[in-house]
Amino acid sequence: MTEATVSEVMAELAALEDPKVRKVNEKHGDDHGVNLTKLRGLAKRLKTQQELPRQLWATDDTAARLLAILICRPKSFTQDQLDAMLREARPPKVHDWLVNYIVKKSPHSEELRVVWSADPDPVVASAGWALTTERVAKKPEGLDLSGLLDVIEAEMKDAPDRLQWAMNHCLAQIGIEHSEYRARAIDIGERLRVLEDYPTPPNCTSPFAPIWIAEMVRRQNDK
Repeated sequence: MTEATVSEVMAELAALEDPKVRKVNEKHGDDHGVNLTKLRGLAKRLKTQQELPRQLWATDDTAARLLAILICRPKSFTQDQLDAMLREARPPKVHDWLVNYIVKKSPHSEELRVVWSADPDPVVASAGWALTTERVAKKPEGLDLSGLLDVIEAEMKDAPDRLQWAMNHCLAQIGIEHSEYRARAIDIGERLRVLEDYPTPPNCTSPFAPIWIAEMVRRQNDK
C-alpha cells in the first residue's frame, strides 16, 4: 500500500472509525474515532513518504492528520510550513504529535520555540513551552532558567489550561534536572497550587509540580 491515494486512505480510515473510541476521544477534545494502534498499523504499511502526508493534512480531518504526522519526513518542512500547521492543529492529539514527532526533529525547532513562546494565542504558546521543556532537559545551555521561573511564577496560575499544563511541565522539568533551582521550583509549585487536585490514576505520578519533582528525583537517586 505504498502508492495509496488520498481517497483510498480516507476510505480505510472511515472503515476503522469506532463510535466508542470517538466518544472517549471527544472528552479530551479530539474529534476522531480511530484506535491509535490500528492507525499506527496503517502508517507502518504506508511507510514514510511526503506527498501523501501533505494531501492528508489538507483534508483537515483529525485522523488523517495524525496519520500524516506518522508517515511524513519531519525535516522536509520549512519553518513557515510548520508554523502554519501548528496554528491549524487545534485538536490536542494533533497538536501534541505535531510538536513531538515533527517539530522537535526539525532544524527549525529553536526558531519556532522562540516565536511560539511569545505568541498571544495560548495554544500556540503552549507549543513553545513544550519545546522549552525539551531544551531544559536535553540542551539547557543558553537558557535563562531563572528568567523562565520568573515568567512561570507570574503567569502560570491564570494561564488557560493547555498553556498552564505546558508551563507546569517546564517548572517540574527545571526542578528535576537542575538541582540549583529545585528549591525555588518546588516553592513556586507549592504557592501556586496548580494541578494540585488533578485526578491521578493509581501508580501514576501527580502532575502537581512539588510531588512530580520529588518523585522523579527519588527515581534518579535510586538508580
